[in-house]
Formats: sequence, structure tokens, C-alpha cells
Amino acid sequence: MTGPACASVLVPHPPAFRPRRGLNWAFIGLLYTSFYMCRYNLPLASSEIRNELGFSKAQIGSIITTALLAYACGLIINGFLTDRLGGKRAMLIGAAGTITMNVAFGVASFWGLLWLFVLIRGIDGYVQAFGAPGMVKINTAWFRHTERGGFAGIFGFMINLGRFGINNLGAALLGGFVFLGLIRIPPLHWRWLFWVPAGIALVAAICMALIVRDTPEQAGFPPVNPHEETAGHVQIRIIDVFRVIARNPVVWVVACAYACTGAVRQGIDQWFPLFMREVHHVNFQSAQFQILAASIPFVASAGSLISGFVSDKLFDGRRAPVAAFLYFLESGIILAAAQFHSVNAAIFFLVLISLTANSTHSILGTAAAMDIGGAKMAGSAAGVIDSFQYFGGSFAGYFLGALLDRSWGNYFYFMAPFGIIGGMLMLSILGRITLTKQAQAVAPSVTANS
Repeated sequence: MTGPACASVLVPHPPAFRPRRGLNWAFIGLLYTSFYMCRYNLPLASSEIRNELGFSKAQIGSIITTALLAYACGLIINGFLTDRLGGKRAMLIGAAGTITMNVAFGVASFWGLLWLFVLIRGIDGYVQAFGAPGMVKINTAWFRHTERGGFAGIFGFMINLGRFGINNLGAALLGGFVFLGLIRIPPLHWRWLFWVPAGIALVAAICMALIVRDTPEQAGFPPVNPHEETAGHVQIRIIDVFRVIARNPVVWVVACAYACTGAVRQGIDQWFPLFMREVHHVNFQSAQFQILAASIPFVASAGSLISGFVSDKLFDGRRAPVAAFLYFLESGIILAAAQFHSVNAAIFFLVLISLTANSTHSILGTAAAMDIGGAKMAGSAAGVIDSFQYFGGSFAGYFLGALLDRSWGNYFYFMAPFGIIGGMLMLSILGRITLTKQAQAVAPSVTANS
């Protein structure tokens, strides 16, 4: 028996399956966590770079925008490549690239040329775009549909673990620390914010290469999604996959909403350290910054886990109702944030905005992409949808930087409209057939052409 009907009969996992899946997911997650440490080091270094090299916020924003646009374009290309290469190989290619580019960015500090930073960060953005499609590709084969919202929440946790790690590691590297309670490390140059995460990524990549398997079958287990044909590396023509993804209207609604998520998420992630430092005169070693740096990843992880659970269990795998509520809530919070100007209010509202933005990030970019693409096309669907997050996020680079050169008063008002637009887009598909059924309806055309 094949097709959607068989998906309703859930055979219990073999006894050893869950521990092996947990081991698989742990090392995939740790590698992706290190990707984020190599990506979110720039916001912490930006103040030091500006002080040393005299760059404006718009010039820092040009580095951010280039990286985000390269990442977005890379997601589209690399998503399709991942469905042919396999998720593990794709992630290792991305790891090798981001390790190299982070080392190069630190070395480029000796010259201090803007165009060189832009070039290196652009290449880094492209190679990092192997990470998300690769991770989604692997885990689609290991998780059932009704488990994917929960997986998306765990995915959000690993992302935020990387952000938490670099926020604390970066502050320690810039301010100095005592290693293992014995050796005092003095304050280091900002280039170490790029070199140290690269070393962490190298260790994680080696572990992942030795332990992770692309599919349950490679680890000696039966497929968990036989109706999605997960066995082995399914070789299908890129043009056939593109046609199926492009003809699914839900893909484009979700992708455009996800662009709104990206604008808000990157507005917070790329600029909050500089916002706190310049507007509220909070240094990275202060208790206030440490509270904020720890709270943002914590609540973002909690939001990812809760939104994934709610969409799985209370809405039977439907992501749109949950996302619509989160988008409108986000706009309300952003508009409220613009009315208060104390440091404590800034911390409170930045945390709440991060909660909502990362909740939609996990259920749309991960769970929805897995639902739409299935195991056969997960990398492609993730690449197309996730790329829009970074196309939207690119507005939070040069464009927002130029606005901030004029006034920090533009900060929250820049983000507010995106939540409203995202909510309206999600409302437009509330009454539609579920994403999973959409995917099942179009999947045979790929099978027929493969």
C-alpha cells in the first residue's frame, strides 16, 4: 500500500530507533549551532569594527545585506543540490566553507578594506546556505509528519543555542576571561570572534562526519515515511522538482510571509548589540547585556518549541493559524516598544519580539517546508522558502543601517509593518487544504518524471 493512505497507519518505531535518531540529531544540531556562531559574530564585532575602521552603520549594513542576499540565493541553489548530494554531504560542504571564510574575515582585519569584508562575508553567506537544507533533508527522513513541528522546535533551540553561545563567548573574548579558573585571558582583538567559532565548527564537523547517517535505512532501520520514498539518495531532475515547488501556490504564500519574519528577525539579531551600546550605553560585560543576550535565545527556543507543539497537536499539523496569530502579536509588541525609551523597557520588548519572530521562523521555515516537500523534495522546499526569509532580512542590512545613521528612532517603526503583512498572508491560507495534502497531491508528478 502506497500513497497518503498508508501515512495514517503509524507503526511503532523499533526499540533502538529513538536513541539512534537522538544521536543523529544531536550532532546535526551541534554542527548547525556552530554555523550560527560563525554567522552571528558580526553583530558583536560591529561596534569594535566601527571604532577601529570608522565605518558608518550603512557600511556595516552593506556587509550584512551582502551576506544575507548571498545566503538567500544560495538557499535556492543549494536546496536543489542538497536533494541530489544528500543532507550530510551538503552540511559538510557548508562547514568547510564557513570555517575558511571566518578565518579569512579575521585575517582581513589587518587590511581593513570594506570591499574585502563584503566579499568574504558574501562567500560565507553562500556556503552557509548548505546548512539548513542539509539539516532539513536529513531530519525529514527521520521524523514523521506529526513529529515535525516538535522537530522544528528543537531546530529553533539549536539555532538559539548558537546565538547564546556566541553572545557569551564574544563578550568574554572582547572583555577577557579566566579559562578553567586557572589561566587569565586578556581582552582580545575582535578578529578572535571569527577565529574561535571557526575552530568550534571544525570539531563539530568532524564529529558529524563520523556519526550522522542520512536516512534510517543507512543506520539499519526501516523508513519512517515509506509513502515519501525516503530510501537512499533519490536522484530526480532539478527541473522536475522546481516545477512541482513553483506550481504549489502555498509555497509562495509561506515564502512571502517568511520574508516578513526575516526582516524582523534580522532587525533584532543584527542590530540589538549596537542598539544597546549606542542608545542605552550598555557594554557587553554588563549584567543588563548578559541578561538580554541570554534571554533572547531562551525565549526564542521556548517559542519555537511551543509553536511547534501547538501546530502539531492542537491544529493537526496546520501551521498557518498559529503563524497568523504570532505575526499580529508581533506587530503589537513592536509598536508598543517604540513608545518606551528606558533600558529595561528595551530589554523587555527586544525579548518579546525575538520570541514571536523565532516562533514563526521555526514553524514556517522548517515544519512547513518539510510538509510541503516531503522526504523527496525537503531540501528544495526548504531552500525556496528559507531564501525568502533572507531576501526579506536583507532590508535589515544596508537599508535599516542608513535609517539608523539618521536616527535610532527609526528602529522599531521599520519592523512593525512586516508583522501585519505576514499575518495577512497567513490568513489568506487559513481555509485552504493543509500543506501536507498539497504536497501529497503534487508529489506523483515528480515520481513520474524521476
